[in-house]
Amino acid sequence: MRQGCAVIVIGWVLFGAAAAPTAAQSAVVVTGATVIDGTGAGPIRDAVIVIEGNRIAAVGPSRTVKIPSGAQRIDAAGKFIIPGLMDANVHLILMMSIEFHARYEGRYEDLIEEAAQVTLRNGVTTVFDSWGPLQPLMNVRDRINRGETVGSRMFVAGNIVGLTGPLDRDMNPQAATASTAPFRKRVNAVYTENVGAELLWKTPEGVRIEVRKYIARGIDFLKYAAAGHGDGNLNFLMFSPEAQRAIVEEAHRAGLIAQSHTESVESLRQAVEAGIDMGQHMEVTGPEPMPESTLKAMLDRKIHAAIQPMTQRRLKGLMGAVSPEWGKTLQVAADNEVRMLKAGIPLLMASDGGLLDPDEVASNDPRAATDLPFALGEGHFLWLRAMGEKGMTPMAAIQAATRNVAAAYRRLDQLGTLEKGKLADLVILDADPLVDLENVRKISMVMKEGQVIDRDKLPLKAILTVPRPPAGSPRE
Repeated sequence: MRQGCAVIVIGWVLFGAAAAPTAAQSAVVVTGATVIDGTGAGPIRDAVIVIEGNRIAAVGPSRTVKIPSGAQRIDAAGKFIIPGLMDANVHLILMMSIEFHARYEGRYEDLIEEAAQVTLRNGVTTVFDSWGPLQPLMNVRDRINRGETVGSRMFVAGNIVGLTGPLDRDMNPQAATASTAPFRKRVNAVYTENVGAELLWKTPEGVRIEVRKYIARGIDFLKYAAAGHGDGNLNFLMFSPEAQRAIVEEAHRAGLIAQSHTESVESLRQAVEAGIDMGQHMEVTGPEPMPESTLKAMLDRKIHAAIQPMTQRRLKGLMGAVSPEWGKTLQVAADNEVRMLKAGIPLLMASDGGLLDPDEVASNDPRAATDLPFALGEGHFLWLRAMGEKGMTPMAAIQAATRNVAAAYRRLDQLGTLEKGKLADLVILDADPLVDLENVRKISMVMKEGQVIDRDKLPLKAILTVPRPPAGSPRE
């Protein structure tokens, strides 16, 4: 475990199979730090956090909080504590190349577990996976929840309703000419189940029936495609307004939030009109800026927006690597982000990230490799930097990465802030993030549900995170 806090006595350190605290174990108390609780209130100096079981029993200034007799203590004097970070949009399996799926078919759960451990190691205690193979995701989610393995808390949507699998038109259209049909069908089926592109041919009622079946599979939230996915030639409108409303209604009927994938002005407008609760990369509207009427509708309806901003350095690099047409789309998206921030749209930290295959990264244009926002474990730090560059205050950025995400996913009763009764997810930092958001990188300790994470041991079984020899080097 990285030694940042002085651990006077600590009863459990989590790095392998999780073991929930038993009744015989005493409370854990974190003392001496400055607490930034995520509510937007001012910092609590010389704070005490009392943790009983997996929940916060008390938090406040030391003069007001009674420390239970026999409590195990963590001395965090001089440190700063924020809630466990939350990423509103990840893909614990992200890659879409033929090579990737040929290499790792049958090992999806291992990759998902590795990814969930990389995020946890970097202070993200909760992730929302908005596109991936549903059954493997649910299997790992449930093992983490049962304490059989360690990782960020996972909530999963499975497929983006209406889209194809990773080796098909929406994600990798070239796969059709470079791989066998049985292989593509097998891989895609793990993702699409009954809610792939075939839904686009159905009536709104037919879409409703299939979505209802999919919800019954055990998803935690629902995401659908109002626009296609991919380059500019694929960003066409997908479902009719009536079908979109049916999708949203079925999610709400099941008590789930409905979110959208949009990439154009009109797809965004239609999704907002359909009644979505939140949207992914809503700043992406193609070469046309977001209309003021849509911005107002989002604000009036209190729709949460998960956005993927780029740092100034990355945007500059990409401008030299892409076509003028695509460059305009990138600039419009960056401008939309500033407009949304100024308008008061509730923004969410969302990396859109996954573990990257080193071979694929090495094959990219170097100008596009700077400050990769979708590199899991790094992307959330870059999100904070990018939004700081756009004028978001450090306090607002911390809330966008904690409280706002919990509120958007209707988990604020359990997560997102450091308050009595909530799950004890917290990150202890060596320096003040309100002075400089880069200090969020300076992690001293991560706790999830009151248990200290041994970050040095994560991931437990490295696959994609194992360094690979340079191209041309002999492999052992």
